[in-house]
Amino acid sequence: MSGSTGGSMSGSTGGSTGYSVGQVAGFAGVTVRTLRYYDTAGVLSPSGRSPAGYRRYSDADLARLQQVLFYRELGFPLGEIAALLRDPGASVLDALRARHRELSAQVAKLQRMVEVAEHAMEVQRTGVELTPQERFEVFGDVAFDLSYATEAHLKWGDRAGYQQAMARAAAHGKEDWRRLMAEAAEWRGRLLAAFDAGAAADDPPVLALAEEHRQHVGRWFTPCPPEMHLRIADDYLADARAFALVVPVAEQRPGLAAYLHAAVHANARQQRQQEQQGQQRQQGEQGEGVDR
Repeated sequence: MSGSTGGSMSGSTGGSTGYSVGQVAGFAGVTVRTLRYYDTAGVLSPSGRSPAGYRRYSDADLARLQQVLFYRELGFPLGEIAALLRDPGASVLDALRARHRELSAQVAKLQRMVEVAEHAMEVQRTGVELTPQERFEVFGDVAFDLSYATEAHLKWGDRAGYQQAMARAAAHGKEDWRRLMAEAAEWRGRLLAAFDAGAAADDPPVLALAEEHRQHVGRWFTPCPPEMHLRIADDYLADARAFALVVPVAEQRPGLAAYLHAAVHANARQQRQQEQQGQQRQQGEQGEGVDR
């Protein structure tokens, strides 16, 4: 720091020993008032005075100021800083560890607040008209990602199915959402059980689960033909944010999104085959009627 002030203390102060309070304030990026407060609080007192009685700071004072500012940046109160500086043998490491724990807790709390704010913005975008307490009661661990909702709105906002789904969501009351989420949780439990048991994605019970999911979307949001269900499943596989709407992160397993994706595709093939068979039967019955 002395190099940045023109070399020696005497050279930087026009012949007087030490740095003036204004110079130190400029070096450290603090106010003169702050330095005077540190002096009064006994955290940083200048080593000398000029003949006129003005504060003069030495290089050692500036080094101490750097320590003070470091601890202040970490949020230590001045009294604790003064104690640490008075006793070089004090357990600075213990103090830093304690502060680290406090900061980590604060970071976790702030992150949770960010998530709550994003959740609230997400709810506004999706039109779910519930109070914050009701949203947590209803949705629990199911996460709503604002960035995903925004992208979905930009991607599908002009589609009739998306608009209908948003309108239906906005019309749901608290009890509707409670029933919807309970239904989804019960279905999710059976999906996880099938996956954990090693059932193949195209086993009949798993296909039935895929079909239940398709019917769930149609019942609560918008008609969901197999083609639409395929697009939804593709999104689950391509975007973790979308899959988290179906299976909370805490309940996910490696490969589960691909498993559901495969089941939905297998179910769509089965639905198309059944539809074709139904059409063929209908045509055959119509032909028999003509023969009669």
